[in-house]
Amino acid sequence: MKIDPIDLTSTALLFDIDGTLLDIAPRPHEVHVPKSLCETLHRLRQLTGGALAMVSGRPIKDIDALFAPLHLSAVGGHGAEVRAWSVDDMREWTTTHFDDHLRRRLRALAGDGVLVEDKGYSVAVHYRLAPEREPLIRAAVEAVKSLVPDGAAEILGGKAMIELKKTGFDKGTGVRSLMAHPPFAGRRPIFIGDDITDEFAVAVVPEFSGKAFSVGRDMPGATRMFDTPADVRIWLNRLAEGEVSVSAASA
Repeated sequence: MKIDPIDLTSTALLFDIDGTLLDIAPRPHEVHVPKSLCETLHRLRQLTGGALAMVSGRPIKDIDALFAPLHLSAVGGHGAEVRAWSVDDMREWTTTHFDDHLRRRLRALAGDGVLVEDKGYSVAVHYRLAPEREPLIRAAVEAVKSLVPDGAAEILGGKAMIELKKTGFDKGTGVRSLMAHPPFAGRRPIFIGDDITDEFAVAVVPEFSGKAFSVGRDMPGATRMFDTPADVRIWLNRLAEGEVSVSAASA
């Protein structure tokens, strides 16, 4: 089979963060960002002419803090925030915030190993440190959702996490918005993700003749799978050095 090299001058690189680029930590703020990864991302950003972006459930301000001093294009909050950087322009837009009363009710779930992340436009409840509380947490989030008019909110599942968010945006809509602006417009995206929420982005990349890779599990629409985030980091380093092809993700 013929293996075509990746032309980074016509490619957009899009990455989920937790569980994809970074190993998952007990608490979201405890993740470790290797210096070598930042160096690799900086190099790939140069090689793609800036067409490199994070596509995450984290807010953009948290993404900036993680990868400082890099200031990357990003889809944050599962598509609630989008920032596209080009040489001559910066475009940034954000959806409106969720109801304050509902967010307060969800914040009240914090404690005894349960962490609550209020992003404004959504609230994520993490129970990795208290897995036995999952049924109670899910019931509580469902109860809050029932207070919202039909179709106005939805629940996202994830790895030891449940999130209530406004409808109308997801990682797929975020990727679609990003790909409409320079330096992403006209390029073929490569997206890498690991979680259920990443499947929205995977479903969108074929619209732009792109490809998707998964991490740690088979994912509908993904053409290759990495075993771990460490394998992704190794592959990206090889990509930055011009040593791999688009068909060699599992190598």
